[in-house]
Amino acid sequence: MLPEDRLAQITQRFEFLEAQLNAGAAPDRIATISREYAELKPVVEQIARWRTAQDGLAEARAMIADPEMRELAEDELRRLQDELPALEQALRIALLPKDAADARPAILEIRPGTGGDEAALFAGDLLSMYRRHAEAQGWTFQMLELTQTELGGVKEAIARIEGEGVFARLKYESGVHRVQRVPETESGGRIHTSAATVAVLPEAAEDGDIDIPAGDIRIDTMRASGAGGQHVNTTDSAVRITHLPTGIVVTSSEKSQHQNRANAMAVLRARLYDMQRAQADAERAADRKAQVGSGDRSERIRTYNFPQGRMTDHRINLTLYALDRIMAGDLSEIIDALTAHDQAARLAEAQ
Repeated sequence: MLPEDRLAQITQRFEFLEAQLNAGAAPDRIATISREYAELKPVVEQIARWRTAQDGLAEARAMIADPEMRELAEDELRRLQDELPALEQALRIALLPKDAADARPAILEIRPGTGGDEAALFAGDLLSMYRRHAEAQGWTFQMLELTQTELGGVKEAIARIEGEGVFARLKYESGVHRVQRVPETESGGRIHTSAATVAVLPEAAEDGDIDIPAGDIRIDTMRASGAGGQHVNTTDSAVRITHLPTGIVVTSSEKSQHQNRANAMAVLRARLYDMQRAQADAERAADRKAQVGSGDRSERIRTYNFPQGRMTDHRINLTLYALDRIMAGDLSEIIDALTAHDQAARLAEAQ
């Protein structure tokens, strides 16, 4: 049974927030109220759909007693009985606790793993894949740091992605992505296996998530340089920030030193926030096997097999023979499947 008391509390809270917005809330409260209102709205709409079906079911059962309405009532009863399980499941999913970071922008980090030049080229392919996906979703994709190899591969790529539900949609991408293909540098036509590591971190809010005392960081400026003419300029604009307590080092080497400092601090905050979230998760539950991956950067999550045109996500045993479409940025089918798997696991835990 669904918790009627909780459904009533959610609906009442939503109506209260709606009344405050309509009455003109205080300027310093509007943003907070609007955010909570937007989070509750899809839940309240799902509650309304489920209640409408429940009311319709009760009416149809009452109408069966009327000989003239019986046939119509029985048809309606069958229709609603078929619909209700899906409506109830959708409502249970809507009631699952939300990840506080789901609505946040994300910091995407991509680095080559094993495989030398081919791994760096694959890292570049992944960067293009995520950029195209972001564009298709109408998200903003901003490069914060890009260091490339002589062959055009990626040594390191860091981007900020902003839009509706960015972290909620991309958070399952963290891990090791493996590629199997014949490298352009391979004259013998042999298939090589290489890998790249992807990390997707929720952006930390500047006003409270992470407090970084000035004494905890060392900021160095340096002349930007890179392979193949990347980031070469004549001023000492590049910034390297070292977080002394953890040893985390972040660099940014665009043209503006002021922007580099802001970019590097945003990435540092995201990494520290991610560490904080991981520690909190570990404290809440030592066993996280029910979730889609642990977010461990060393976990192999996916294989892209180019000769077979196949993508396999090893966490949910999903195989799609649509590699061209996937590399072009169409990740929705994969992300939907991972989200559904995670929701089902969390529903099972909640029961």
